[in-house]
Amino acid sequence: MNNEFNYERPLIMHIDLNSCFATVEQQARPMLRGKPIAILNRRTEHTAIITASYEAKEMGVKVGMKYRDAIVLCPELIAVESDPAKYRHVYHKLLDIMKEYSAHVTMKSIDEGVIDFHHAAEPVLQRDMVDIGYEIKQRLKDEIGIWMRCNIGIATNRFLAKTAAGMNKPDGLTVITPANLRETLGKMKLLDVTGIAHRNQKRLNSVGIYTPLEFLDADVVTLQRIVFKSVVGRWWHDRLRGWEVDDVDYDVKRVGRQYVLERNDLVFDEVVERLHHLCESVGSRMRGQDKSARGIYVYAKTQDRQYWHSSTLSPLPFSSDKTIYQLARRLFDKAPDSLREIGIHCYELEPLVDDQISFFQDQLVRERQVTDAIDAINKQFGDRTVHSAHTLGTGMYVKQKIPFGSTRYL
Repeated sequence: MNNEFNYERPLIMHIDLNSCFATVEQQARPMLRGKPIAILNRRTEHTAIITASYEAKEMGVKVGMKYRDAIVLCPELIAVESDPAKYRHVYHKLLDIMKEYSAHVTMKSIDEGVIDFHHAAEPVLQRDMVDIGYEIKQRLKDEIGIWMRCNIGIATNRFLAKTAAGMNKPDGLTVITPANLRETLGKMKLLDVTGIAHRNQKRLNSVGIYTPLEFLDADVVTLQRIVFKSVVGRWWHDRLRGWEVDDVDYDVKRVGRQYVLERNDLVFDEVVERLHHLCESVGSRMRGQDKSARGIYVYAKTQDRQYWHSSTLSPLPFSSDKTIYQLARRLFDKAPDSLREIGIHCYELEPLVDDQISFFQDQLVRERQVTDAIDAINKQFGDRTVHSAHTLGTGMYVKQKIPFGSTRYL
């Protein structure tokens, strides 16, 4: 347990691309620069906005807002359909730049990454971290495009570096040290603290903690035994003081996708085609993580907001698109009518072991060989270069979404 602040040199840098998808579109399409734009996964009035440019944000447009509501606030708002290929390109360019400074790089999402300089080469460590931060900002402009901007936060741990990166937007660079920590937290609200949502806010309020400064001043016993009632309380005590507790990688637990149907009048066979498309997407993602599954879960939401689900466990692990769809289709026969949304998850994941299939039937071996060949083609020539004929007409509807909270599939 650390009661003192961490006074070591700040060597954690958090990089956050500003309004990433909107900025990338403005970089790629100069006519959009300086204009309010909203990125949508599907250009319909009912679609939620996944990113808004700063020009749109100034008019009150927010992420998650329905497009139809956003254009009331900002009639000149320009809707742009998401283009995952562009965003993946920028993601990899940013990753390449970051890796030139340290081998210890973690991408937290498609638009956020962390550089740990603790084990960087000596010539890098001899430099000022602020100078490196401004250099990275300039390299984004030089190597990706002049419209690219990012916020950079520097601190002694990941939590405070991310906190710093959230300040002085857009295009800011902020360093948090014990010298300015109290001043920094004093400008924030409790809900501004990363990881403190309404549930944790109520827990903290119950013991008289209403501000980040009061959170900082709370003793570890109160946080661990009364507020969080677990070791999480001690983690928060240390985290706020600049000690590292978040340098942990978690293994993937499940792989899934969902889809909001583009129309309310789709017949059952058309819905099943879209389910098949989701199965292919989930299978590709799962195999990309070298995983197979034993469990499959399907769900649906009706137009009157009723929720239906069904699941099954298999005695043997599976990973092929064919098997995933067969299992999902069998479950989906019991789905209700008048659907609005469908989804599928594979769970009980385990390593995809090649030796395992040699004990099974020859048919399973051939299926795995075909699946590997299709994956290789799609990896080289693009997603869905080869796919089931049953999903031939779904590509214009069920489009690949950008995963904000994970980079596993990039």
